[in-house]
Amino acid sequence: MDRSSLYHQARYALRHPDRIFPHLRRLSRDTWLRLRTDDHVAYYRAVMKSDTARSAEAAVGSKSHERWIKLGQMQFDYLVRHGLSPEHRMLEIGCGNLRAGRLFIDYLDPGNYYGLDISPDILVAAQETLVTHGLQNRLPHLTPVRDLRFGFLPDAHFDVVHAHSVFSHSPLEVIDECFRHVGRVMKPEGWFDFTYDRTEGKEHQVLREDFYYRTETLVALADRHDLDAVFMPDWENLRHKQSKIRVTRRA
Repeated sequence: MDRSSLYHQARYALRHPDRIFPHLRRLSRDTWLRLRTDDHVAYYRAVMKSDTARSAEAAVGSKSHERWIKLGQMQFDYLVRHGLSPEHRMLEIGCGNLRAGRLFIDYLDPGNYYGLDISPDILVAAQETLVTHGLQNRLPHLTPVRDLRFGFLPDAHFDVVHAHSVFSHSPLEVIDECFRHVGRVMKPEGWFDFTYDRTEGKEHQVLREDFYYRTETLVALADRHDLDAVFMPDWENLRHKQSKIRVTRRA
C-alpha cells in the first residue's frame, strides 16, 4: 500500500482516531526540523536527538524494553545462523543504542565490533548500554559519522557489515552513497546484510522518515556499484515488518 496517499491516511485515521493527534504533532515537529536543516542526514540526526531525549529504546523503534530485547535477539540469531563467527570483524551501520550490538559485542572477539551512527545522542545511550551489560572489556568501537563514505576506515577490513532499519529511513541518494563505498571496506569474501521497508507497488515516503522501496530498485542500485544483491526469503519467516537483502562484492 502507498502509506503516503490521502486515501490510506484517511482510512487509517478512521480506524485509529487515537493516533491522529500524535501524528499531527510529529508532522509539525518534522516540518520544523526540515526547515532548520540542510540535508537528510542533518534532518534525521535532529529527529534522533528529539526521539532519544524521550526514550533511547523508542528512538530505535522499540515500543517496550521487552520488544527491544526481542528485536536485538532476532538480529543476532539470524546473523549467527548465516555465518557470523567470533573471529569476524563486524561493522554495524546505524548501531543505535546497541539493541543488537550488545549481543554482537559479547559474541565477537574483543575489538572486533565497530558501530557507527549519525546521532551522537544515541551513541551516548550506547555507552550506557555497555556499562549496564558489563561489556567494557570487549573493547567495542563506537563512532559518530556525518555520512556513509567510511573514509576513515581501512580497505578490505570487515568480514560482515550490518544495517538494521537504516535504509528504511534513508532516501535513495543516501543508500547510493553507502553502496558506492561499502565494497571498499569489505573483505573480498565478506557480506553486507541490510533491512528495508519493501513495497510491491509505488515507491514512496512518509514524513521523510520512512521510505518504501521495491526490491528490484535496490538490487539494481547495488549492481551499479559492482555488488551482487540477493533477497533473503527466510528472514520473512520471522514476521519482522521489514525485508532483508544480502550484498557481496562481485569477483
